[in-house]
Amino acid sequence: MPHDLPKLNAFPVFMRVEDEAIVIVGDGEEALAKARLLGQSSARLRIIAPEASPELLSWIAANGAAHVAQAYARDHLEGAVLAFAASGEEGLDRRVVEDARALGIKANAVDRPELCDFFTPALVNRAPVAVAIGTEGAGPVLAQMIRSRIDRMLPPSLGSLAALAVSFREAAERLLPKGAPRRRFWREFFEGAPARAVAGGDIAAGHEAASGLLANPERAFGHVALVGAGPGAEDLLTLRAQRLLMEADVILYDALVPEAVVAMGRRDAERVAVGKRKGCHSKTQAEINALLVALGREGRRVVRLKSGDPLVFGRAGEEMAALRDAGISYEVVPGVTAAFAAAADFELPLTLRGVTSSMVFTTGHDLKGGSLPDWAKLAISGATVAVYMGRSVAAEVAGRLIEAGLPPDTAVAVVENASLAERRRFHGTLADLPALEQRHDLTGPVMTIIGDAVAGARFDRSEPLAAHRNLAVERIFEGSHA
Repeated sequence: MPHDLPKLNAFPVFMRVEDEAIVIVGDGEEALAKARLLGQSSARLRIIAPEASPELLSWIAANGAAHVAQAYARDHLEGAVLAFAASGEEGLDRRVVEDARALGIKANAVDRPELCDFFTPALVNRAPVAVAIGTEGAGPVLAQMIRSRIDRMLPPSLGSLAALAVSFREAAERLLPKGAPRRRFWREFFEGAPARAVAGGDIAAGHEAASGLLANPERAFGHVALVGAGPGAEDLLTLRAQRLLMEADVILYDALVPEAVVAMGRRDAERVAVGKRKGCHSKTQAEINALLVALGREGRRVVRLKSGDPLVFGRAGEEMAALRDAGISYEVVPGVTAAFAAAADFELPLTLRGVTSSMVFTTGHDLKGGSLPDWAKLAISGATVAVYMGRSVAAEVAGRLIEAGLPPDTAVAVVENASLAERRRFHGTLADLPALEQRHDLTGPVMTIIGDAVAGARFDRSEPLAAHRNLAVERIFEGSHA
């Protein structure tokens, strides 16, 4: 062991407290905080509080703790395994600690580290799994910050999965040799089909999957997650998406997914770029489908990372059909779609009471056909229209909507690179929209939002579209009004 390794002054342990008495002395916020923490255990709480606050009384009644409505006396500590001094009064707290030590009971005084025999940790509770974070009383706020990060990493179902694992431990030790076979079983148990079933709330399916795994431990169980990467900002990724990226063997990602998001995956995961930008597809959709199936059959854990939300213009339907036909298990993890990110960038209400209560998501190319799509009627009646991938057909979009009856002065908001620091925002009217086609400096994904609700957006940080109108644009609208 290196000589310069820091030494812990408080060694962490997990103490058995089932059906044991723990005493809390105090009647205010400090006592309530300790009661809430200890209430996550199976100990019997005894709270000494002569004038308990209404909040503390309510908690005691709801959680079945014993309430002693008397001034503290040493006898109140009899039979306890731990004592907490949480009165907020230094003299009383010191007396509780001294009495506890005289009785051979370890004591903790809230916010008085010099009086403490032990420190209470910040706790991440996934019973029977627990993660405790301590700072030896030096930095409670730091401990809470660390707890928050760990809490986000661990799925809520982890406790149920751990409880299921207990029921398989004896069988696994009896049927599987020590070493790699047993480790492989437990890894697949905690990260594979049993874990996914429990995460979905189906304990019976988790038990069945674990039984199948135990009967055939050499079988590879592949799984594919179709994950929404969001509009680009890595901190808009969902917690579930981040967990799956950290567990992935292979990450397949689209061209619009930023490197910063891909980099959130497991460091040694294989990363495969699969396209797709307009006019430049590194792989066809059929090739992507085949690759997902092949990786699943190899027993790989795959994340198919898609820009925005996989179910919004992400061709997830074709990939799900291919996986279903091949018998490969899969799941879909939603992401923040670009329309929501663009609206947030503009502080724009997509629905607005008394103005609009419906929305349309479409692509600019949806308006290139010979007839107007059915949703055009919704746009005329006041729906907010979010147009994806519409820069190169902006004039056609505007012309067709005006032709359908949408007023040329309908408000429009445009965002390039929604959610990112380098985003650009433009505002104007439907009559101004064709100017987008002249903006060859816009190389990132562009989202356009059209409708009366757009008028409620914040425009002081955006450029006017009208500044880029030219004679060619004007002629378009002269023709549409002829």
